[in-house]
Amino acid sequence: MLNKRHLLKSVALAAAGAALGGRAFAEGPVSEFLSKEIIAPFLESRDIAEEGFIFGLPIVMNYAIMYDFVINKNSGQFKAPFNTIYNTHRVFTYKDTAVITPNSDTPYSLLAMDLRAEPMVISVPDVDPKRYYSVQLADASTYNYGYIGSRATGNGAGDYLVAGPDWKGEAPKGVKKVFRSGSQFSLAIFRTQLFDPDDMPNVIKVQEGYKAQPLSAYLKQPAPPAPPAVHFPRIDKELAKKDFFKYLDFMLQFIPAAPNEAEIRAKLAEIGVGPGRSFSFKELPLEKKIEIGLGMKRGDDKVKAADAGMGVNVNNWRLAAAGGDRAFYDGDWLKRAAIAKAGIFGNDPEEATYPMTRVDGDGNKLDGSKHAYTLTFPADALPPVHAFWSITMYDGVSQLLIENPINRYLINSPMLPGMKRNADGSLTLYIQRNSPGADKESNWLPAPNGPIYLVMRLYWPKTEQPSVLPPGAGEWKPPAVKKAS
Repeated sequence: MLNKRHLLKSVALAAAGAALGGRAFAEGPVSEFLSKEIIAPFLESRDIAEEGFIFGLPIVMNYAIMYDFVINKNSGQFKAPFNTIYNTHRVFTYKDTAVITPNSDTPYSLLAMDLRAEPMVISVPDVDPKRYYSVQLADASTYNYGYIGSRATGNGAGDYLVAGPDWKGEAPKGVKKVFRSGSQFSLAIFRTQLFDPDDMPNVIKVQEGYKAQPLSAYLKQPAPPAPPAVHFPRIDKELAKKDFFKYLDFMLQFIPAAPNEAEIRAKLAEIGVGPGRSFSFKELPLEKKIEIGLGMKRGDDKVKAADAGMGVNVNNWRLAAAGGDRAFYDGDWLKRAAIAKAGIFGNDPEEATYPMTRVDGDGNKLDGSKHAYTLTFPADALPPVHAFWSITMYDGVSQLLIENPINRYLINSPMLPGMKRNADGSLTLYIQRNSPGADKESNWLPAPNGPIYLVMRLYWPKTEQPSVLPPGAGEWKPPAVKKAS
């Protein structure tokens, strides 16, 4: 039997349901009481949770990756502890599942930085001018705050300082540039071009030249006091769904609020989320759980819709800037969340541009269980880049690389010498689940037995026209994917 308190909850939820459905209430003291005392707080908490989910999604996604890569040695994805470079002497495969839409054409080196005590100095070696490499610096909000590498700083050797938001020192002699992270934990993502499988030993030599050390070690001075120990809460996909705001709570203490975050952070504080707090969904009363849950669901729906509609449609490829700095997002939390969902840690468009598609030229969903497809580049219209380009195949549901009989996850421009051209010089790729035949297998991009997600990567795109830049407005257009006859 319902007691009075439960009855009031039921009335409140029913009234809120009516409000959500857009129905008007009859005038009178009862409806006025419901509107002011019950429905308005319900809607306010729901709306804050919705906005907070959108604001916090990239931050929580970043934490989940950091936890697997740096904290949990039993994650199966562990790389190295903080302030230690981990070199991957291979490209990513279907076995790598911590990051969605992973790059599989540049072996990665990763450096997770704890900048609380002092800055880190990243040193890079001389790299052959023919080999593209980049070091992307991304903070916990997923803002790209700087680059080292072929495009940004050239292929020469150099030392670069990366400082946290609270550091007030000066760059020492010998440091070429100072980069300032917006968070106390930050990530450096190294990408080193691999020309072909036999080139891996040369890539390893480059990777061995990447160095990272605290500023005190670089200066050969005593280290400052160690920062306080941190208890990093365990996270996985299910926990992230159940306790999303707990993880956002945790990470916000390491991300000083920017001026354009004052409003959203104040709202989050109203539902108990913020630095120094300890949000617990399971301890909330029933009605508050419903409010927060509804808000998160609405936020997730908005992110999915924004992801699906992101960018400009060009021959049914979506072209959009896939990453940027704080100014690039300018407080547009939905844009930031949609980009993280599409592929977290995307580069600035000047570094790499990513046409993406899930449909063919007629707008029908790509599905390897139903059809075979082709993609043909005219002889004089390959992607215009200074470095190289690739087309990577992903499972359309998980956005992960797929296991296939030839262990091929992409086709890229270094593979062109071994591929077959058509009589007119054009290049046709065969996108399908089964082999197109021995005579066409050099041009085969294996597809999953189900939905397909294709991503082009254009590294260091040319700026002179025809160019893909600005994304979606440049003269170069990716050709449509066509259903094979």
